[in-house]
Amino acid sequence: MCLITFAYKVHPDYELILAGNRDEFYARPTRKAQFWTEEGHPDILAGKDLEAGGTWLGVHKDGRWGALTNYRDFSIQKVNPPSRGELVLDYLASGKKGETYLRHIKPKAGHYNGFNLLLGDRQGLYHLHNQEKKIHRIEPGIHGLSNASLDTPWDKLTKANQQLASLIKNENLSKEALFELLLNEEKAPEENLPETGLSPEMEKAVSSIFIRTEGYGSRCSSLLLIDKHGNVDFTERRYIPGTKEINGEQHFAFSP
Repeated sequence: MCLITFAYKVHPDYELILAGNRDEFYARPTRKAQFWTEEGHPDILAGKDLEAGGTWLGVHKDGRWGALTNYRDFSIQKVNPPSRGELVLDYLASGKKGETYLRHIKPKAGHYNGFNLLLGDRQGLYHLHNQEKKIHRIEPGIHGLSNASLDTPWDKLTKANQQLASLIKNENLSKEALFELLLNEEKAPEENLPETGLSPEMEKAVSSIFIRTEGYGSRCSSLLLIDKHGNVDFTERRYIPGTKEINGEQHFAFSP
C-alpha cells in the first residue's frame, strides 16, 4: 500500500479502524482480495500481486493482520532484491505473533528495498521500518504510513489522519465516509513536497491521498475494522485504472 491511516484503541467499539490505498502501475497484474485456498493458505485473506506473488494487506482467520508500504528513496535502490510483498504473506503463514515475527526478520530486513511493515495481533500492534532497523510498539492513537516512516507528516498523511480523527469524533464512521476520505485528490503545495528522487512534477502528482497519473495511481481502497471482540470486517474496493469509477468490491466478515 502507499497510504494507510489507522485508529488504534481510540474508538469505543473498535480496536482497529484502518483505511488505505494501494497505488501501483495500472499495467501490473493483480488479483482481487480472496482467501488463498489455491496457494494452500485457506485461512489467509488478501489481494495478490500476480507479478511477484505477494500482497500489501492481509488478515488471517485467527485475527492477525499485516500491511506494507514501500519506502520511497531512489538513491538506495537495490539490484534484484526479494519482493517486499512476501513479508505480509510470510507473517500470516508463520503463525508467529507480530513482535516475534519482526524480531525474526529484522536481521535480514536490509536485503529488501525500503519498506514499512505494520503487524497486528491480539497482544499489540508493531512497526518495522527497514531503514531505521527499529521495532516500535505502537501506542493507542491516530497514526499513519505513506512512503516515509511511521507518522512522517507528509501533507496527504496529515490530511488523512485529521479526516479520520474527525470522523471518529463526530461519530460519522460509516464505510462510505471512510472510502470518501481515501478519494481526496488535493495536492500538496510545492513547499511541502518531499524529495524522494522523483521529478518535481511527479512528486506533486503523487502528493494526494488518491492518485491519478497516466500510467500509475490508486488501484484499490481497503478498509479493515476489528472490533473489541476481535471480529474482523474487511472490504476492498477496486477502481477502473485512472478513474474513481468502481470496478468491483469484495466484503468479508468473520470471527477468530
